[in-house]
Amino acid sequence: MVIDGAFADLGETGDAGRPGHLHRRAFLIGAAAGVGALGLSGCMSSDARLRREAAAFYGPIPEEKFPVPATDIRKVKTQYLRQTVKYASTEAPGTIVVDPANYYVYRIEGEGKATRYGANVGRQGFLWSGEAYVGRKSEWPTWTPPKEMIQRDPRAAKYAGGMPGGPDNPLGARALHLYQNGVYTLYTIYASRYPATIGTNLTSGCTGLLTQDMIHLYDRTPVDTKVIVLPA
Repeated sequence: MVIDGAFADLGETGDAGRPGHLHRRAFLIGAAAGVGALGLSGCMSSDARLRREAAAFYGPIPEEKFPVPATDIRKVKTQYLRQTVKYASTEAPGTIVVDPANYYVYRIEGEGKATRYGANVGRQGFLWSGEAYVGRKSEWPTWTPPKEMIQRDPRAAKYAGGMPGGPDNPLGARALHLYQNGVYTLYTIYASRYPATIGTNLTSGCTGLLTQDMIHLYDRTPVDTKVIVLPA
């Protein structure tokens, strides 16, 4: 799996009028422009407000085994910041839904709501969909590139025995490993330290969340949680 670019494969003058006289057409155009400006101002204010509220989610986490710095959310489009959204679903609360087409991961909360996280997802040719479950959870996990990746990118060969967990590890601070029928699918939801990658296709099939979002999801997700990966 090529993740976050760690390897090439690893895997932002009009109408005339008398002097001093406001022509009716000019007035209507001006009024329309004013409404547009007000609308734009409202959007910008809402965007700024959302960023201010979201900033509390993405501060530093110094108590971690490897201290986590604050995420620069200026590099993340507003829609990909953590939010509680309306989401109609018949799935049980706690279920995770990965929507690679729209770069979102949802955690179903019930009562028509979900927590929505922005994500990066797999490139064409590395997309996977289906139902799975969290078979294993890991903090600061070891990353071992599959042999197919090593064949595509020999730079990964030095990690054939596993890259220890740490801030430079492609899997980051947390990972949820997805299984089907007791078999690891190689599909992982992991922590990304590169905010500019959220909302892009760059991995070899895995899904990355901002580190603070991944820790938030990880803490609320027990082993055996159902995961639905939608088609891209």
